[in-house]
Amino acid sequence: MPRLEPKEPETTPGPGPGPGAKPAPLPAPAVESKPAPEAEPEPAAEPESEPAAEAAEQSPVVDRNTGRRRLKAALWPPRLSRGQLVVALLLFSLGLGLAIQVRSTNDHHSQLRGARQEDLVRILDELDSRQQRLQQEKAELEQSLAKLENSSNQAKEAQEQTRKKVTELGVLAGTVKATGPGIVLTVDDPQGQVKADMLLDTLQELRAAGAEAIQINDVRVVVNTYFTDQSGGGVQIDGKKVSQPYRFTVVGNPQDLTPALNIPGGVVRTLESHQARATITQQQKVVVDALVDLKTPQYAKPASK
Repeated sequence: MPRLEPKEPETTPGPGPGPGAKPAPLPAPAVESKPAPEAEPEPAAEPESEPAAEAAEQSPVVDRNTGRRRLKAALWPPRLSRGQLVVALLLFSLGLGLAIQVRSTNDHHSQLRGARQEDLVRILDELDSRQQRLQQEKAELEQSLAKLENSSNQAKEAQEQTRKKVTELGVLAGTVKATGPGIVLTVDDPQGQVKADMLLDTLQELRAAGAEAIQINDVRVVVNTYFTDQSGGGVQIDGKKVSQPYRFTVVGNPQDLTPALNIPGGVVRTLESHQARATITQQQKVVVDALVDLKTPQYAKPASK
C-alpha cells in the first residue's frame, strides 16, 4: 500500500488582531506521525463445524442402512445352486436316520429296563454262548488251514477236508441225517390259534440261537422251507400239511436253545398268549432223520472266479 504522509494544516491569513485581543497561541510543533502498521489479512472464515459434525453423525447411519439392504438383497430371495440343494438333502437324510436310530435304541433300552433280573441273565448267557460258538468256528477254520499248509501230502489232506465239508453241507441241505444234543419243542394248539407266521418266528429264533438241524414233525427244514396257512385251518410246510401238535426236533446246544425260546416276549410267551402250550425237553441225543430230495438247479450254475 502507498505510504501516507501527514499533511500540515493550512493557515489562512486573517485580519490582524484587534485592540485588546490576545495574541494567538503559537501552533504546536508538528509531530511526525508514524505510518500505521499494515493490516494483516484476516484468515478465511472456517466453515461452521456444526453442520459437518451432523453430517459425520448421519453418514454411519446411511452406511449401516445401505449394508442392511445389501445383506437382505443377498439373502432373500434365496438362491440355491444344485450342489447346495443336494448337500441339504443329504444332511436332512442323515439327521432323520440318526433320529430314528436313537429312537429305536431308546425303545430297546426301555424294554431291557422292564425285564426281570433272571431274564437279563438269560440274555447275557445267550450272547456269551453265541460268542463262544463263533470263536470255536474260527478256531476250527484256522486249524484246517494250518493242516493244509503243514501237511506233507497236501492233496490227500485237501481231499479229506473236502469230504468233511460235503458231510457238513449235506446236514445243512437236509440230504444227510443228523444227530447230537438238542431239544424237542412240542406246541399243543387245541384252539387252532397257531398260524404259519408263529411257526416261522419259532424257526427263526431257533436258528438265531445256533440250531444246526431242524425237523418239524416229518418235514426237514432247509434253507428254502416255507410255511402257508390252509383255508380250512392248519398249516402247510413245503406244501405238506402238518397237523398239531407241532413237534420241533432240533440239534444244537440245549443251554443256548432253551433260554432263547423263554426270553421276555419270545416264542413261548407269544404262543401262550394265543392259548397254545409250549413244552421244551432237553436231550443229550436227538435224531433228525427226515430228508429232502436234492434237486438239480435248472438255471443256476457255479460262477467262475
